[in-house]
Amino acid sequence: MKLVQCPRAADLCIAAALSLLSACASDAAKKSGPPPAVPVKAADATRRDVPVTLRAIGSVAADNTVKVRPRVGGELTRVAFREGEEVREGQLLFAIDPRPFEAARATALADSARDAARSAGADAEEQRYAELVAKDFVTRQAYDDVRANAAALRASLQADAAACRNARLNLSFCSIRAAIAGRTGDLLVEQGNLVAANDANPLVVIRQIVPVRVGFSVPERHLPEIRRNAAAGVLRVQATVRDHATQVSEGELTFIDNAVDESTGTIRLKATFPNTDQALWPGQFVDVALILAVRRDAVVIPIRAVQQGQQGDFVYVIGDDSSVALRPVRLGEVIGDEVVAEQGLDGTERVVTDGQLRLSSGARVEIRSEGPPEQATPR
Repeated sequence: MKLVQCPRAADLCIAAALSLLSACASDAAKKSGPPPAVPVKAADATRRDVPVTLRAIGSVAADNTVKVRPRVGGELTRVAFREGEEVREGQLLFAIDPRPFEAARATALADSARDAARSAGADAEEQRYAELVAKDFVTRQAYDDVRANAAALRASLQADAAACRNARLNLSFCSIRAAIAGRTGDLLVEQGNLVAANDANPLVVIRQIVPVRVGFSVPERHLPEIRRNAAAGVLRVQATVRDHATQVSEGELTFIDNAVDESTGTIRLKATFPNTDQALWPGQFVDVALILAVRRDAVVIPIRAVQQGQQGDFVYVIGDDSSVALRPVRLGEVIGDEVVAEQGLDGTERVVTDGQLRLSSGARVEIRSEGPPEQATPR
């Protein structure tokens, strides 16, 4: 028996299948509707006065440093402070055995008394010889010898007085006192040791940290602006200890170097800080902000709102219909976790601060208040 194929039946089957697929796709499209809104976080752009600053890394140095050395030699009989403590100007620090210097002073006083007696006798003898030579009872030569002897003894008295002063001075050097108020460092020589006058190694180092100085360098291209603003008034400087961003110390620019460092192309600056809270410590590295001026009514946005694309920095601005638009911006000063938008915004916009990775221009958004931030594009 021979089978005969029916082309019309096959065509009908294919048409039915295509019709069924089309109906399914149509139903799926009706059910899907418009894409859902993207959840984001947002913040308002604001206008306020912003300081114009130069930022650098600075190092803290003591305002004054004194290396305490003995001015006379002898045995160190007393240490009158604890290492690391604050000392006052004039406070006793060390004592050297004074007995040799007391003996030297007593000797000088005795020599002065002896020569004073001799000088008095010579003066009396000179007066007598003056009367005798006037009557030709003695020769002029004898009178000149007596007068010369009296003058020599008077000179000896002056030398004795100088020796007494020197002995008294050396005795006073046995008490070593603080030349400045500050904080002591390590005690480098212990009690009982022999010390030499003007030894190269100090007994202790005192550093004055109230006030304190911070040195830093900035590129030479900023020098004209720094000099111009410094001539108009005192420039404020802020110093922040690293890892303690909330602890900001305020000071004033007090030094501009007289030459640019040719090897680095930078100019050296120094600022003085009252440092009454002793937040700054000699040897520390700090973040320095030199405030040159104040920019009035600047547009400020959170720095996390800024994204970086092939054409530069941009933000997503939320419109009244909850859709976003990509807006290129030009950035200026960074103030903590905020940044100045010099161009692109007028201060009335609302910008997306979290969730930018799922956005494109024209997308609808839903502002949420909670939730962990998404990983932002590295800047």
